Amino acid sequence: MTAVQEDSGVLAGERRMLIDGELVEAAGGATFDVEHPASEQVVGVAADGTVDDIGRAVGAARRAFDTGDWAHDLEFRFHCLMQLHAALEADKERLRRILVTEVGCPVTVTGSQIESPIAEVKHWAEHARSFEYLVDTGVHDTQLGPARRKLHYEPVGVVGAITPWNVPFYLNIAETIPALMAGNTVVLKPAQLTPWSGSELGRIIAEQTDIPAGVFNVVTSNANEVGAALSADPRVDMITFTGSTATGRAILAAGASTVKKTLLELGGKSAHIVLDDADFGSALPMAAMMACVMSGQSCVLPSRILLPRSRYDEGLGVLKASMENFPMGDPWTPGNMQGPQISRTQREKVLGLIDSGLKSGARLITGGGVPDQLPTGYYVQPTLLADVAPDSRIAQEEIFGPVLTVTPYDTDDEAVAIANNSIYGLSGEVSSADVDRAVSIATRMRTGNVTINGKSHFGIDSPFGGTKQSGLGYRNGTQGFIEYLHIKTIGMPA
Repeated sequence: MTAVQEDSGVLAGERRMLIDGELVEAAGGATFDVEHPASEQVVGVAADGTVDDIGRAVGAARRAFDTGDWAHDLEFRFHCLMQLHAALEADKERLRRILVTEVGCPVTVTGSQIESPIAEVKHWAEHARSFEYLVDTGVHDTQLGPARRKLHYEPVGVVGAITPWNVPFYLNIAETIPALMAGNTVVLKPAQLTPWSGSELGRIIAEQTDIPAGVFNVVTSNANEVGAALSADPRVDMITFTGSTATGRAILAAGASTVKKTLLELGGKSAHIVLDDADFGSALPMAAMMACVMSGQSCVLPSRILLPRSRYDEGLGVLKASMENFPMGDPWTPGNMQGPQISRTQREKVLGLIDSGLKSGARLITGGGVPDQLPTGYYVQPTLLADVAPDSRIAQEEIFGPVLTVTPYDTDDEAVAIANNSIYGLSGEVSSADVDRAVSIATRMRTGNVTINGKSHFGIDSPFGGTKQSGLGYRNGTQGFIEYLHIKTIGMPA
């Protein structure tokens, strides 16, 4: 939690892009507006990059990788990333104000979006420095006699990073810093709604680090074809993307002609199985908080609550009280933990899905609309829907808003079946007084990650990735670092 500074308020970020070591306007000088979702006002502009701009950035990254020393000089990479860590730490209050301005994230909960990613820069610098890039696997018997084999971990090449708007600064760091420390060069395409969290990173790198020209590039744009051009460019060796499953499919298709390596963190529709022996007074208020903090704009949010029929009404009562008392309002006011949705379009999507749930037979327990006390800003009431059919649209489609659906079940097997009834498999949660029982349930859930009794699976030192249509590959942990490396097997005389 972070207290708001006395001078805090709306702050526009860097309007220029970083291409080949220079902070530049878009080709032709075009810009697009950036809106503060709590005021519905335009508060600044960003460079509206073109396909030509992305081409220039890719060309710079390709040249820097192929002809420079970045891929081969680990100590220099460490030096540059430690410079970046210090610069971000010194500039973090400016970054915080820009984040609240373009996202509407309450200042109270910006720690995970500012302090955490800044700390991760240092973590990845140190991790990469200590990583073993040449591993001797010993002598192996072969048909041609004994052979010693070594594994050489080497950078992929040019990495294109396409990031979303919900936690933009964090994901700009998470998708580019491990790639850089692995020896790759990078082109970052930030989300259209949150360009400054990317352009500010580019400005700081250009002005306060020794990272060579072309190694790190940022192209902001309001045009979808710019991200598509990055995905399809044959000079790009890898795409890392966080966002919707629909866009992930398009990125896979765009990279298919060059068989491009792709790292995807996509949508989620996570289920929280609350077993009949769980402590409802502990588990359910936390579930309500997770639904509302960040305005529910989180891919790992356990938005489907599965309650045992024997304690169904009790559970609904706890959830209702928690959601009706959740602190929501102006993101600049300390103590508020739910701000607005990112845009008018996103609010309309959330309200439309709530309406769809009601039409399909769900029962509205609380919320469901726009709060009367917040007529300005893209706010949505914390919303609780009961009696939600497992196959209904509201139970199957990612909402990305402060909405919980509740479905009853009779047996553990039924709960697992309902939880697994989804195209997604990013995350999940189990609550139970019996940890062994909870682990047994967790191992049957088809997800990449599971939380038991509120103990988070998420951390920089543990792999994070989804199953089914929630993604390909991993972030975090050693596995996440290796995603940005190729493994070359070398056979040699024993």
